[in-house]
Amino acid sequence: MEFKEVVGRRRSIRYFLPFRPVEREKIQTIMEAARLASCAVNASFLRAVVVERDKLSREVLESLKVPTTTLQLDMAPVHIYFYGNLNAVEESHGKTLKELYDVGALNPTHGWSYKFIDEVVWNQILEPLSKNAQVLPVAVAMDCGVAMCQALLTAFDEGLGALLTAFNAENAKKVFKVPDHFLPLYAMLVGYPAESWEAGGQRPRPPFESLYFEGEYGVPLRRDPAVVANLKQAKMIQDPAPLPWRKDEIRALSRMFGLPE
Repeated sequence: MEFKEVVGRRRSIRYFLPFRPVEREKIQTIMEAARLASCAVNASFLRAVVVERDKLSREVLESLKVPTTTLQLDMAPVHIYFYGNLNAVEESHGKTLKELYDVGALNPTHGWSYKFIDEVVWNQILEPLSKNAQVLPVAVAMDCGVAMCQALLTAFDEGLGALLTAFNAENAKKVFKVPDHFLPLYAMLVGYPAESWEAGGQRPRPPFESLYFEGEYGVPLRRDPAVVANLKQAKMIQDPAPLPWRKDEIRALSRMFGLPE
């Protein structure tokens, strides 16, 4: 698929084919995409534990659920539990920035040098950030979100369905033996969708002009109808939910899996 169509086809898939495994190469492809994402100071904050559902006991699987994440965990063959490494800045100690300098990504034209990295970036910015218990988790979560989004879109490009969802972080920490400095984020459930790829249509969103502004807050960024038409042709903007047959699809899925209607 072209990139715009991948963005347009993304849905939060909640009905998976529980009996159909996901090829290992597709999981690796998803994680390769996450690894290549932009990351502040080249520190690579994102960490993940990839789990095959069938290798979890029923007791463990139940312990990972929260009120909004129940049946999805049972249906998705693969779970990817995402964490942010709160020690990544401290561990990098400017070394990852020097790697960028060495390969020409950061250059003297913009004021970069080893001395600038050591005396300004590390001493004045990164070291204080690494010790700021309020700001650091926000910065780490934001950075990880970029990588998680690339992983999510790649799943759809691979012909899979996926969903970012909450999980029981306290129990997951015990089960997966993650260290204390890993910030729990989301689980990404991955599998072949049992529902149609449209999943009822693109989800409702607020009006464009209510979200984005030009020059200053309160001045809506103008939405050009010609651009909208082009994006519809590129399949980035698609038919909105609910598609007329969605309720029939849900009833059929309920009967197929023996779920309440």
